[in-house]
Order: sequence, then structure tokens, then C-alpha cells
Amino acid sequence: MTPSGTPHRSARRAGRDGFPRLLHEQWTTFRTSRGWALAMAASVLVTVSLGLLIAGGVRSSCVTGKGEGPCPAPLVGPDGTAVKDKYYFVHQPLKGNGSLTARVSDMTGQIRLPDAVPGVRNIKEGVVPWAKAGLLVRQSLKQGTPYAAVMLTGEHGVRMQYNFTHDVPGGPHNGPQWLRLTRSGDTITGYESDDGRTWTEVGTVKLTGLPETVEIGLFATSPGALWDMASAFAQATATFDQIELRGANGSWRRDDVGVSLESDGRTPHHPGGVVESGDKLVVTGGGDIGPATVEGGVRADLMLIGGALGLIPVLVVGVTFFTAEHRRGPIGAGPPAEPRPARLLAAKAAVVGAVAFVAGLVASGVVVPAGLAMLRAHQNPVQPITPGTELRVIVGYAALTAAAAVLALGLAALVERGVVAIGLAIALVVAPYLLATAGLAPWLLTITPAAGFAITQSVPTFAHVDVYRSLLGGYYPLPPWAGLAVACGYAALALGAATAVHRRRTPRATG
Repeated sequence: MTPSGTPHRSARRAGRDGFPRLLHEQWTTFRTSRGWALAMAASVLVTVSLGLLIAGGVRSSCVTGKGEGPCPAPLVGPDGTAVKDKYYFVHQPLKGNGSLTARVSDMTGQIRLPDAVPGVRNIKEGVVPWAKAGLLVRQSLKQGTPYAAVMLTGEHGVRMQYNFTHDVPGGPHNGPQWLRLTRSGDTITGYESDDGRTWTEVGTVKLTGLPETVEIGLFATSPGALWDMASAFAQATATFDQIELRGANGSWRRDDVGVSLESDGRTPHHPGGVVESGDKLVVTGGGDIGPATVEGGVRADLMLIGGALGLIPVLVVGVTFFTAEHRRGPIGAGPPAEPRPARLLAAKAAVVGAVAFVAGLVASGVVVPAGLAMLRAHQNPVQPITPGTELRVIVGYAALTAAAAVLALGLAALVERGVVAIGLAIALVVAPYLLATAGLAPWLLTITPAAGFAITQSVPTFAHVDVYRSLLGGYYPLPPWAGLAVACGYAALALGAATAVHRRRTPRATG
């Protein structure tokens, strides 16, 4: 019997139909706690402060033919990506359709290693993995213009690359190789052959808007040798023979495209060259044709370098939001009208995830645009970033913050010991990121929730560009959305496992 004047409410209805009320109760619990609000504010403060500190401390200068001064704006390719476009080119103008065939009979090079004796250059023979020599057709000699090339590389076999960011693998050849490049209107096709008789297509690309007259020829280039977050000069030398050019019959022209000058404004810095020997052309060049992942300027994701430390207060809030409830007794073990574990954990996850999302959005929404503005104000080169990518970086960090908070809540519900849960959360989310920043165990960013930081990458990790495997060098082992999916998967798994454990512990209502 119910007391007079008191409306009857069934336990079943309260438990199953009152989720909005449960959400409101959990939100009220959260917002009335001064400690949790301060922790979220601390997260924003840490992330913003560290990002602006980094942005304010960057000062770039470059030595050009005009002397030392601010670095020029990044060279931009057809799709707006920062690119490198430096190589030695032996070429002719091709009007209309035609083709160029040649054999790369030999490929050597030089690599400058760290000096064993101070002041004595340490040069060794060899080629770096992405040294390139082959056939190239492009709109003009102006840097950054559309092109297509088929080439032999130092250690990656035959490739066809075009417009800087695209790479198509061919055969795994490292010895002498015949190459062919054909033009038919806007369509460029690359071929390879072991013997000059049987040909295999490597790839076909359409360069929209290609003018009637283009430049076609032989090229050689080589990115620098890479070690310990630094690179040094390297060059490649390729011997071309069996050369056959159809559609043009002029004389060969020679251009060291993109060569920079010493501070005197006259002397080329690491120039390339060509030597004619009978029907052979021996071409030497240094530089690269491809994306500029490091040299292209400061990246937007570096403004969030303090984000990992900023997540620590969020993880603490996620854990304590559960343990504060658990101190009153096991969840779901109270009177029949109390919500079941799945509903209570879902409500808590929704509240703490939403609050964390807002905190992450405020932090990234302030530090990314403000940090980039500071970099530009100090005349630093900044990697080009589209509005869509900037929005993805900002909102993506907020989503990662929410996933981290829910993960911490799930871990707390699993282990039911606050200190242990906080330690686990930091070990899974923060520690792998800090290790990867130092270049240690970057593979952890594929198998831990820290993979979610990939959503903040503002410059893609290109397979055909070697970079030092550190977040500071722009290396993320997973694409943006795949990384976020890993983090969200961990959060869902922890919450689901915790729900299953508490459901087994909760006695079923009888009667």
C-alpha cells in the first residue's frame, strides 16, 4: 500500500523510462562539483598555454641569395600542398603528342654523413632510398606546376609520381631499367621494361589543362640523408642511354631547377649537372620532387603539442566521476527503483563525454587559430592548411578529449580503484604520445588509445617521403579518422566491459 497523497511510481518505469531524468541528475551532480569544473578549466589552460608558448617561441630565418632573413612562403603544388621541386633537368619542348624512352643503366650517388672529425666532411658513396632518376613531363619549368614522371628510385623500385602528392608503385627493380613516358593530349602514361622490348604499364594520369607545348626530358634528384631528426646533403647520378624521343628533334636544354644561391647571390648551392658521353647522358642532381612535410613550414598540429598533458585533468575527472558514485555503494545495488548499471554508466559517459568535448573544443578552438596567427605575425613559414582541415583538427581534438574521458570512466568502473584507473588511463593515452614525440616506439600510436591523436594531423604522412618517425617530424602511423576510431573503440570497449561486470554483480529484482 502506498501512503495517501503519494503518487505510485513503479520501479520498472523509473528504471527503464527515466533516462532523460537520469541524465539531468548526473549533469546536476557534475555541475555542482567545483573540483570537476576547475579540472576541466585546467585542461583548457594547460593546452592553450603550452601551444601559445611554442608558437610564440618559434623564430625562423633562412639564408638566400639576398642574405639571411625571413624564410620565404612555402612553395605550393597544384592542390595547395607545400612541396619541394628541385632537380636537374635535361629536356626539350614537346608540341602535341609524343614519347620519350631511355634506359637508366646505372645509378650512384653521394651522401654526407655526420662528420667523424670536426670540420672534415664525411662523404660516402651511395643513394638514399628515395633518390630518383627517370623521365619527366611537365607544364613548364616554373616550380610547383603540374607534372608526371616515371622513375627508378634508390630502394623502392620503379615508381610513377605526379603532382607531388601521388605515387604509383611499379616493379621492384634496382638494376638497369628501361623507362618510357608517353603523352596523348592531357593523358600521360608511364611504362617499364627489363629488356626494352616487352613493356608493362606503371600508371596513367590525366593532367587537366596541359598546354600544347610541354617540357619533356631526363631528370635526377635526391632528398637528403635522414638521421636523428636531421638531414644532410645527398645527390644522385644516373646514366641514361638508349634514348629515343618522338615528337621533338631539337637540342637538349639543361636546367638546374630550383637551385638555391649562396649568400653572395651568385654561387649555386649544391649544383647539379650533366655530362655527355657518346649516346649517353650522365645526369647529377640533388633535392626532391614531392611533398614538403617538414621543410614546408610549421604545422598546425604542433599548436596542440600540449594537448596530451591537457588530457590528464580530463582523465582524472573521468575516473572520479565514477568513483564518487561508487563510494556510496556498488552501482545498481540499491532499491529496485535505482537505475540499472548499464543506464547509469551510459548517463555518466554521456555527461562526462559532452563536458570533455566542450573543454577540448574551447582549447583547440583557441590555440590553433591563435597559434597560427602568432607564427605568421613573426614571419615564420606555415604549412598551408585548408579551412576544412583546420576544422577537422579543432573538432577532432575535442572528439579525442571526449573519448579519453569516457575511457577513463570505463576503466574506473572496471577496476573500481581510482588511483589505479588514473594510472592506467595515463599509461594508455598520454605516455604513448610522449614517447612518440621523442621518436620512441611510434608503433604504440597504432595499438593504444593514443592513436586518436592522429585526428589532429594537419599534414598527411606520405608513403613516398621519408621522415623521422616522431610526432615532431609530422609522422603519424595511422590516418586521421582511423586513429580516432581506435581511441573511440577503446572507450566503447572499456564502457561495455564495465557494464557487463556490474550487471553480473547486480541482483535481479524479484516479485
